[in-house]
Amino acid sequence: MADCIFCKIVEGKIPVKKLAETDRALAFPDIDPQAPEHFLVIPKQHIAALTEVSDWPLVGHLHEVATSVARERMPNGFRSLINAGPDGVQTVFHIHLHCLGGRPMRWPPG
Repeated sequence: MADCIFCKIVEGKIPVKKLAETDRALAFPDIDPQAPEHFLVIPKQHIAALTEVSDWPLVGHLHEVATSVARERMPNGFRSLINAGPDGVQTVFHIHLHCLGGRPMRWPPG
C-alpha cells in the first residue's frame, strides 16, 4: 500500500533498527515506547487489520519472532498484543504486534 508507513519500512524507504527479520516478518523498536522495552513485529505483507487476516499461521509467526527477540531483551517477562480497529486503539492500519517489557505490567491494561 503506497501510503502505509509499515510498508515503506518493509521496502527500505524508511530506515529502522532491525531487531529481527525473517522472510515474512520484521521486528524493530517502537518510535513512541510505552515501556523501557517496546518493539513491534510486522508482517511484510500488508494486512490492514487483524479482522482481515486469512493466513493465521502468519499471526503465529509474528508471535514466534516476538518471543525470540523478547527472550534476550526482556528476561523477566513481557506483554504482547495486537490492537484491532478504532476501539482497539489501532492507529496504523497494517497489523503489528506490540511487545512491551522491562518493567512490571499493570492489569487491567486500559
